[in-house]
Amino acid sequence: MNSFDWLAHMGIPQVDNFDIVEVKFKGGRKEYFRNVDYLSLTTGDPVVVDVPSGHHIGYVSLQGELVRLQMQKRKVRNDDNITRIYRIANQKDMEKWEEARNREIPTLYRCKQIVDELGLQMKMSDVEFQADNSKATFYYSAEDRVDFRELIKILAGEFKIRVEMRQISLRQEAGRLGGIGVCGRELCCSTWLVDFKNVTTSAARYQNLSLNPSKLSGQCGRLKCCLNYELDTYMDAIKDIPQVEKPLQTEQGPAKLQKTDIFRKLMWFSYNNDNDWHSITCDRVREIQELNEQGIKVFNLQVDKSTDVEDLAAQSTRELELLDKKFSKKKKKKKKKNREGQVTDMAAKTAIPQEKTAQRPQEQKGSPSKSPRTEESFSSAEPRTGGENRRKKKNRNRPNPSPQQGNSNLPKSERPEPRPERAEPKAERSEARPEGQKAQDQKRKFPPRRNQGPNHGGNE
Repeated sequence: MNSFDWLAHMGIPQVDNFDIVEVKFKGGRKEYFRNVDYLSLTTGDPVVVDVPSGHHIGYVSLQGELVRLQMQKRKVRNDDNITRIYRIANQKDMEKWEEARNREIPTLYRCKQIVDELGLQMKMSDVEFQADNSKATFYYSAEDRVDFRELIKILAGEFKIRVEMRQISLRQEAGRLGGIGVCGRELCCSTWLVDFKNVTTSAARYQNLSLNPSKLSGQCGRLKCCLNYELDTYMDAIKDIPQVEKPLQTEQGPAKLQKTDIFRKLMWFSYNNDNDWHSITCDRVREIQELNEQGIKVFNLQVDKSTDVEDLAAQSTRELELLDKKFSKKKKKKKKKNREGQVTDMAAKTAIPQEKTAQRPQEQKGSPSKSPRTEESFSSAEPRTGGENRRKKKNRNRPNPSPQQGNSNLPKSERPEPRPERAEPKAERSEARPEGQKAQDQKRKFPPRRNQGPNHGGNE
């Protein structure tokens, strides 16, 4: 019992597999063959197929229900004209086919020499040998009709094969040769594109492309096939864009259309062909066209009347004033805080010396006499600045020459008398200070030197 009969006997539903397989040959050529023996094929398997004049080898490119759709698209009938697949190619078949392919390049060069000798206006593109090495197909391109009967006789007599001449277009020639496009991918005509549709320059105009032949043409020298890919999308988007056949009339001058953004629905105009372009929406363009038909000129592309411009300017100034007020309030608050902080710090610094200076004169009211040294002592309680401290430090490092050293060379009779030490003012200063202040002064005195008692301090 066959496996299919067993499945039918068990009541399992069978899937109606399409028995036609798509096979790909050299140069991207694809044909359809019937899998009569139900061979288990996978994509990429080399198979031996039946051709009208022998057998040939190709690779499986598609199978299943997708083949049915491709046949409907290419309008291929499912009839008896579709030949069969013999078997999967074995090692012997592949070796014989390799020998036949090695003859292609020398044959092509020799064919070009014969064409030049005969003076035929044709371009030889490619040669394809069958796997059985019994037939060769010559592909050429030409602008006019060519009489190649003499060429066939010479080629058949020289190579001892059956010759077939097949004319192809420039697009098909590029597909057979292959290559890499400007997009970085392999050419569409050599991979998947089968039907070559007509491409016109209007497709480039609808897509707002510059009409530069070097950028719009492909490797075949014709317009790129990819210009038709997005053409339907652009045609749908253009329906919502108004047609501007003449300039828009404004008080600032006629505005001519310079550019159109189809998907954003924006249109750029310029006054009197200036370099400055102004963008407006498609709805605004329709409004201006309706007003121009009524004989009304708008002030400019943005507004209809000049008063509207003043309103827009006033509105913009109001917005700027609000922004200024918003940021100016924050700045004023920050300044007030800084000023208050500075005032409090200065008050804290100056509070203590003022209290001290206020208290000291009250304590000195009972003193019998005052001297300039006492006033200097009170002023010394004030905080000294950094500059005065630095000057005193520098003066400490300098040697203080005594008057006796400077007059040591003079005779004793001419030497000036030494100045008497002011002991009484120091005593008065010490008596004028309170007891707490005296304790602080004693703490500030330096300790006694060596070999010197405590009575030999700095009071002498």
